[in-house]
Amino acid sequence: MKAIVYRRNGPPDVLTCEEIEKPVPREQEVLIKVGSAAVNPLDCHLLKGGPALLRLLLGSRKLKHPGVDVAGIVEAVGPGVTQFKAGDSVFGTCRGAFAEYAIAPESSLAAKPEAVSCEVAAACPIAALTALQGLRDRAKIQPGQHVLINGASGGVGTFAVQFAKIFGAHVTGVCSTRNADLVRSLGADRVIDYTREDFANGAAQYDVIFDLAGNHSFSACKRVLKPHGILVGVGVLDAPASLLVMLLGLIATLVLSLFSSRRFTTFIAKANREDLSFIGGLLAGGQLQSVIDKRYRLGEVPEAMRYQGTWHTRGKLVINLEAS
Repeated sequence: MKAIVYRRNGPPDVLTCEEIEKPVPREQEVLIKVGSAAVNPLDCHLLKGGPALLRLLLGSRKLKHPGVDVAGIVEAVGPGVTQFKAGDSVFGTCRGAFAEYAIAPESSLAAKPEAVSCEVAAACPIAALTALQGLRDRAKIQPGQHVLINGASGGVGTFAVQFAKIFGAHVTGVCSTRNADLVRSLGADRVIDYTREDFANGAAQYDVIFDLAGNHSFSACKRVLKPHGILVGVGVLDAPASLLVMLLGLIATLVLSLFSSRRFTTFIAKANREDLSFIGGLLAGGQLQSVIDKRYRLGEVPEAMRYQGTWHTRGKLVINLEAS
């Protein structure tokens, strides 16, 4: 099968499209014929090598297979798989999505609604799960609350604006001038253009700040958080600082939050069938949409990764295998 691989960390130029052996699903694993995949910031960090701790946790392999978000057709199932069979349409998270075939744990997949295309479904998993779990589970968002999304036009941000509205919040989105209309179209009640205004210096206060940019400290955000408000930090991996600096900053922020009614938390989203099915239902019903900035073929993954690395994507970048 054709797959994007790399043997050493570095810029997108280290990625190559090669013929490799088709993987075989093991216990409770599913082999997917990939229809579409999507690029995440995490892919760029892993390509570069990522933080030392992340490399230690994930381990190193001679041949690496990038790509996590996937949608496609079940080709085969391993022993113990009970939820899916060959021919089923699925979406979720996997290993090596930038390939003709990819392996996924059964637990990280959900049935793809017939009305939802592969590219729309593939654009969702990591970004939509992060937005959903961050707002619902970490922020405990409630109807009528005032929520600020810092980084509202990116992959997670475009879903976060929509989920905040679904949950009945009043939403303020922070983005650049060129993305203001997009963020409004997703349901934001107010848009702050960060090139003209710093939300941390504004008069408005918020029950929840969902921070996807990481460009403001907790102390800077505290003044615009209501008493008992919460700052949910997402995308720590996007920060340019070293791992040590990030960890020290995180510890300091957590300590500061202990002495304030305003709280800080951070998290990593977890793929699960229940949440993916919930997302799929919203997509099928038209309450949620994937914002796709650009589409690429399999051989154009290096180009997609270069663009993702600019951190100026509007929504998601999708890799379509059916067009490769």
